[in-house]
Amino acid sequence: MNVIVTGSIAFDYLMGFPGRFVEHILPDQLEHLSVSFLVDEMRRQYGGTAPNIAYSLALLGERPRVMGTVGQDFGGYRVWLEQHGVDTSLIREEPDLFTASFFVSSDLDGNQIASFYTGAMARARELSLIDNVADMVTVSPNDPQAMVKYPAECRELGIPYLYDPSQQIIRLSGEDLRAGLEGCDLLVVNEYEFGMLREKTGLSEEAIYVAPARACIVTLGEKGTRIWAAGEVYNVPAVSPKRLDDPTGVGDAFRAGLIKGLALDMDWELAGQIGALAATYCLEQPGPQSHSYTLPEFVARFREHFDDQGVLDVLL
Repeated sequence: MNVIVTGSIAFDYLMGFPGRFVEHILPDQLEHLSVSFLVDEMRRQYGGTAPNIAYSLALLGERPRVMGTVGQDFGGYRVWLEQHGVDTSLIREEPDLFTASFFVSSDLDGNQIASFYTGAMARARELSLIDNVADMVTVSPNDPQAMVKYPAECRELGIPYLYDPSQQIIRLSGEDLRAGLEGCDLLVVNEYEFGMLREKTGLSEEAIYVAPARACIVTLGEKGTRIWAAGEVYNVPAVSPKRLDDPTGVGDAFRAGLIKGLALDMDWELAGQIGALAATYCLEQPGPQSHSYTLPEFVARFREHFDDQGVLDVLL
């Protein structure tokens, strides 16, 4: 599948808090919230929603193109992506700025508190899909104006797009979110983001389920994933990890697996299961681009959890 992946491109600063955030936040004092968490470790990783999705797509045998804007410090990151099968020809460097940065602390339950410095990402609005051909575009968290522009261009060009507003639901208006949602092919959000989307757009749950042309997908963490498609509901279980490390990028890996399943014209349940396993590989490693596997390894592990009735032989 000829996929263009849009979204943030960033350096991730991942920190681990050896406790639980909820134990240190006073519910009756939220209007005066002032907390500080002493973290035990910090790692600097390559990240951003677009490269994270593209990285797992490349592991699954695709050659995705990432479109976005980066800063003067991107050189080593570009080399990394190209070495791992990602096409970076649509990434534009801004020599007067630094690449966006994501700062996140995770507690023992996998809860996260994060901040995001936009940096060069603010100029993603200057890029356009008009002169590019694609079978699918992913519209993931990015500069807010870019997230309004790209869906409009996809609709104009007739390109199906996966709408993934997630972290930017806060920054987008209800009107912009409704436009992105009602014109998309696929909507993918987590359970909390689904609630935020409902509140921000004023749409009912049922209206959101049926708004995408093909499917509404809501990830539920360890409870798996629920997919609404063509009047049917599919419940896909999560794959238990062999070890837990860092949850950053797990949703991006899921999206990559889902897209790969759709690229191979698989049914919703099977595509969701591929996404579930891709997500677990990410969960087991530090950072969103530290996991790796061969396709035979992926298929063998998949068959430990799901029965594909030989369909995944196509990956081999």
